Amino acid sequence: MSKQSVEDLLEKGGSDKEFRIKYDNTMTKEKFVEYAIEDGFDFTVEELTQVLRENGDMFESYGNPPKKSIWLK
Repeated sequence: MSKQSVEDLLEKGGSDKEFRIKYDNTMTKEKFVEYAIEDGFDFTVEELTQVLRENGDMFESYGNPPKKSIWLK
């Protein structure tokens, strides 16, 4: 479990539109972390929250189809 794993996922989602689609459609941090673990990332809801806070990002989705503004480029 690590903040680095959160950042790795956010970077992958920033460069791979297909990868991030299921995450953009996820409404809870718990489900987001569940998907991340299935995809080989290892972090907790608390670590996700901490990284998002440090980056000044909000978890909530916007638009139709839903998108999140958390992805690192």
